[in-house]
Amino acid sequence: MNILVVGGAGYIGSHMVKRLAHAGHRVVVLDNHLSGHARIERYAQSVDGDVANPTLVRELLRAHAFDAVMHFASHIEVAESVVDPGKYYANNFAATLNLLQAMHETGVRRFIFSSTAAIYGNPQRTPIDETHPAAPINPYGRSKWMVEQVLADFASAHALQYACLRYFNAAGADPDGEFGECHEPESHLIPLVLRAASGRRDAITVFGRDYPTRDGTCERDYIHVSDLADAHLAALDYLAAGGELRAFNLGTGIGHTVQEIIDSAHAVCARPIQVRDASRRAGDPASLVADPRLALRTLQWKPRLSDLPTVLQHAWRWELKCVQSPA
Repeated sequence: MNILVVGGAGYIGSHMVKRLAHAGHRVVVLDNHLSGHARIERYAQSVDGDVANPTLVRELLRAHAFDAVMHFASHIEVAESVVDPGKYYANNFAATLNLLQAMHETGVRRFIFSSTAAIYGNPQRTPIDETHPAAPINPYGRSKWMVEQVLADFASAHALQYACLRYFNAAGADPDGEFGECHEPESHLIPLVLRAASGRRDAITVFGRDYPTRDGTCERDYIHVSDLADAHLAALDYLAAGGELRAFNLGTGIGHTVQEIIDSAHAVCARPIQVRDASRRAGDPASLVADPRLALRTLQWKPRLSDLPTVLQHAWRWELKCVQSPA
């Protein structure tokens, strides 16, 4: 198939581009390269531009007979979304609406959306399945939930085929060491812990040790970025076969606490990791763990690399590469 990957130079997008190319698909990437800097030219044609530009998007869609669009070009920092909500609604919602309208006008009918577990807000139960009420508590989560609702309307009005893939915690790096996580500023736990191990950061801060979990620290569900790419490929095949419109949780169903991440990273890196304790952060739920059974069953997908040691080993190799060749 001929696939447009929006945001294909970013962390998850670059892994997706490589996976699509290896599966024999033709790939075009649209990215403004403000936060995505992966070198994907060996796997895809790269177009430098912004999905918010309606003329560019329409011309690109008309120039290629795309079978589907995959959308990864979102702002993702929860704290930033609270202090600058307009940035998140403009990019995550309005620019996506522009893309969907252009797809409708040019006859592109399949869409795979990078969504998030943040749409669930503070969980009423865990593990979280897709029937859990959507109640996002920040502009980031609300911007994603707004897109999911628009997709349902476009499906009803315009016969759009779509899948919403709700990530829990993406982690790890390309097993070949070609791509990895490179956010600035970095806010995700695993790369921050590994930066503390490599010396690019002096310590890792643990926010709260009094949660109702095994060791008092917050618990999260981590999924390898390559397994995420496999899930998107499975969703593409599912839509191509006429699959029912669905939202799918992408996780492992296994939670790891902050302290377990630190302990496991210490074992993998064999380096000292300095730890600082701080009080809880507002809005941090004790536990966020996926119930992934719908995706496992319906997409015939299974995580292959998401055990914690493998996630950390691949992420550590990438961290060492960043230390040796800083951007």
